[in-house]
Amino acid sequence: MPWSSQNGGGGWKSGGGGGPWGQRPGGGAPSPDLEELLRKGQDRLKQAMPGGGGRMGGPVLILAALVGLGLIGFFGFTVRVNPDEQGVVLRFGEYHEVLTPGLNFRWPYPIDTVYLPKVTRVNRTEIGMRGTVDVRGTSTAVRDVAEESLMLTGDENIVDVDFVVFWRIKDAADFLFNIQNPARTVKQVAESAMREVVGESDIQPILTQARQKTEAAVQTLMQQTVDSYQTGIVITQVQLQKVDPPAQVIDAFRDVQAARADQERVQNEADAYANRVIPEARGEAQRILQAAQAYKEQTVAEANGQAARFLSVYDEYKKAPDVTRKRMFLETMERVFGDMDKIIIDDNQGGQGVVPYLPLNELMRRRTAGEQQ
Repeated sequence: MPWSSQNGGGGWKSGGGGGPWGQRPGGGAPSPDLEELLRKGQDRLKQAMPGGGGRMGGPVLILAALVGLGLIGFFGFTVRVNPDEQGVVLRFGEYHEVLTPGLNFRWPYPIDTVYLPKVTRVNRTEIGMRGTVDVRGTSTAVRDVAEESLMLTGDENIVDVDFVVFWRIKDAADFLFNIQNPARTVKQVAESAMREVVGESDIQPILTQARQKTEAAVQTLMQQTVDSYQTGIVITQVQLQKVDPPAQVIDAFRDVQAARADQERVQNEADAYANRVIPEARGEAQRILQAAQAYKEQTVAEANGQAARFLSVYDEYKKAPDVTRKRMFLETMERVFGDMDKIIIDDNQGGQGVVPYLPLNELMRRRTAGEQQ
């Protein structure tokens, strides 16, 4: 072998030159021969191997042993964390650190223990029902769980609520060490939050237009609760699957709903009639008020005119009382006898003579009536 050179020229085995394994400067015992140590190790391996081994078996076995030790050391001191995982390291049973995805160093067991929870996987928890999930994520063969789904609303009605909660791990350390049964914890928190939200709402909005509002309220309340417990869980979604009255009273509930619908219809009809009649009545009242106001103004104006006329006549009367008195008498007689048949009697004839006159007004009236016929 090359390590056993016989040239005596200051090789490792020669004693001259003060080489690394030769005679030490200043005297003393020589260092152990490396080749001798390797030869003894090969002999021991040959004795341990069945059949003794050949001339080249020793180095191969040593290389294989070294490779095996290297592999054992590599896999014993490293751990692979997948992209969807977080590596939580316990050192002597106490939380130490969180490993990022990739290859990470760690001490072998029992010094370090590594847990690898799936932090990106979305978990599904069903409340009020049990069923299997197909490849599309929908439940099949659903079985109702009444003790979880029956809830009391704010208007003292009972409603049957089935819903699903989707959640994932946000903090692996909190998830592993702060709660003992994560799935059960999420289920209990979800049921409690849904009962609180339903208990503060009426049944009609829950059954109709308030489903999304209910889901958002339950998700918010659940997140606040799990955060207060430091569970390391994030609630991603809450989905209402079924919101119905209990099966035992669904017929009566439908009758009540139909009665309420009739009540709303009649109320709407009454409101429409009121909306039509009230404006008409108000308009009529305004018309009457305006007519009364016009009549008032007309009467006052006429009275003022009559008073002004009377005052003007009175002023003229004061200037010439006899003339004014005679004029007033004549105008009054004209108004009184204007539409009457008249017979004129002359007193100079002793009360027996009738003065003839031509009734032109009557002739004109008779002519006009004849033309109209």
